[in-house]
Amino acid sequence: MNPVEIKGSRITVVGAARSGLAAAKLLASRGASVFLTERGSPDVAVAEGLGAEGIRYEFGGHTSRALDADFLVLSPGVPTSADLVQDALSSDIAVYSEIEVASWLCKGPIIAVTGSNGKTTTTSLIAHLFHTANRDFVVAGNIGSAFSGYINEIGDDTVVVLEVSSFQLDHIATFRPKVSVLLNISPDHLDRYENNFDLYARSKFRVFENQQPTDWLVYNHDDEVVRDFVEPWCAERGITAWPISNERQLERGAFVRDGRVVLALPETLNPQSTVIYEEELMPSDDLALDGRHNIYNSLAAAIAARAMEIRSDVVRESLTSFEGVPNRLETVRTVHEVTYINDSKATNVNAVWYALESFSKPIVLIAGGRDKGNDYGPLERLVSEKVKGIVGLGESGGRVIAELGSFAEQTARAQTMEEAIQYARLMAEPGDIVLLSPACASFDLYENFEQRGEHFRHLVRSL
Repeated sequence: MNPVEIKGSRITVVGAARSGLAAAKLLASRGASVFLTERGSPDVAVAEGLGAEGIRYEFGGHTSRALDADFLVLSPGVPTSADLVQDALSSDIAVYSEIEVASWLCKGPIIAVTGSNGKTTTTSLIAHLFHTANRDFVVAGNIGSAFSGYINEIGDDTVVVLEVSSFQLDHIATFRPKVSVLLNISPDHLDRYENNFDLYARSKFRVFENQQPTDWLVYNHDDEVVRDFVEPWCAERGITAWPISNERQLERGAFVRDGRVVLALPETLNPQSTVIYEEELMPSDDLALDGRHNIYNSLAAAIAARAMEIRSDVVRESLTSFEGVPNRLETVRTVHEVTYINDSKATNVNAVWYALESFSKPIVLIAGGRDKGNDYGPLERLVSEKVKGIVGLGESGGRVIAELGSFAEQTARAQTMEEAIQYARLMAEPGDIVLLSPACASFDLYENFEQRGEHFRHLVRSL
């Protein structure tokens, strides 16, 4: 769809959260007749803002008026299983995600980053690369700001760096990034995918489904699920994919060899080129971000930057100066020789696996929250090797202890973050780490993982 077709269209936007509001305002500004429907309670300030934009709305539930539309636009928080969405689909009314609609109006090239873990860090790292290179860019998507909210600022040379979730990919049609990055796939959000891992993985794979041979597809060669799908898919379509690896040397892509980051990329930066130039970029020990998982994030960011013609010296400088992101393995404070780490963004088991794998000191782990159908089995070995104590937090704290408690020396059950920190203090000794890495969503006690991390940070700073 193009701007001419949007003008005069009847569009229903479902959900009045950040993405929904941005999409509604963007579409209204382009001449569409927009109706916003929200099942939550009325918000006076939001309603006044919509009215000022000429957008009609309803709060407190979805009525049949919402289906009087040429198509629907979904906020990421609205599941496909919602009655309104199912009614639209059964009535042959098209349903699109917010990033799909924003992409229709985007003039600049898109870098789209997805994966079960690491996508916020990688997106932020790519943004840091563009900042260091003094290039025009915006950062949006799942990382915090809606893509639609930036459209009027994006010119032909503005690079759009998007963190993209599976929810945002569920209803794309023509969304086509210039560079797609698929970091990994492990079980997450299965409650939104009928507890079916294949459905969840299929959603992640959509990030590159519209790419062409002139585009860049970056993927984790060491992730078996990713590799086994990407490589035959690309071969069938004549697309050259660019792998990253921390385990083996590759003919092309980015990898670590003898402790050094190596880029093997086309000299002309044409993804179709068969002439590969190998460059030792830097020692892997010089990367600013610690941990095996952050090697993958750095390798992916390096290829994305080079694909957009950022020089290697700028890539080196950026990878050594990046300071990380809040709520992801964030050192908060050391108290009585015990270091407190905020990893609130670790909302699935695989993220906790990476966190535990990053440390060599004894760990007191605070985990739990709103369970998403987790299988804690993959953590058993690391917990046995590295975790001396587990504090089960919130709604699923009991389940965490039931499944992992036998692999640690001490356990405790906490209903609040205050209790969790006090129990962790009693278990920890000088030289230990207290790690908040929940493996669960935050919605039992907090509005989001950011609020959970901020509360942990505040309490630790008050010790």
